[in-house]
Amino acid sequence: MLIIGIAGGTGSGKTTVVKKIVESLNGKHVAVIPQDSYYNDTSELTMEERRLINFDHPDAFDWDLLIEQIGMLKNGQAIEQPTYSYLICNRLPETVHVEPQPVIIVEGIMALANAQLRDLMDVKIFVDADADDRLIRVIQRDIIERGRTAEMVIDRYQKVLKPMHLEFIEPTKRYADLIVPQGGNNLQAIELLKTFIAHKSKNETL
Repeated sequence: MLIIGIAGGTGSGKTTVVKKIVESLNGKHVAVIPQDSYYNDTSELTMEERRLINFDHPDAFDWDLLIEQIGMLKNGQAIEQPTYSYLICNRLPETVHVEPQPVIIVEGIMALANAQLRDLMDVKIFVDADADDRLIRVIQRDIIERGRTAEMVIDRYQKVLKPMHLEFIEPTKRYADLIVPQGGNNLQAIELLKTFIAHKSKNETL
């Protein structure tokens, strides 16, 4: 089994990189585990209290559950992956059944921030992008998918996203085996990555 960690700032192009990797494997023998699914359960909080949570801080994640479930997959056990809704800022009752696969991709802004999680990974990747490019993508995504206004997104970027990126996400570059600059636009780096993973996964399935 090949466990790949893919980290990077919000809007850096992580999802694009993951999508291209999955496509290169024809969607077979690969499972993608989004770190966003492992935000803490906040059922005990009111909606107003939930909206005040800093989702770009390491304390927002249920690290114990994420590490436990990646460990289970590595040991050949299926998991019930939690699901999360940004609309209600909480987990949903539904889970996603995930079977062990030759390739497991753990993707999220802080996928490389926890030492125990990193120890479970065979390959660690950091997807990098200019701050301006990330901001544009965040504005587009949050307006369309999360019902926020441009003013809300920019205010959150200045007060939360930027400082948290500099404090907690950017430093995890040092743990990466490969840094992909220009995010999902770096076709050469993505092609090299796809070739490497396809080769390794082929060996895994023999």
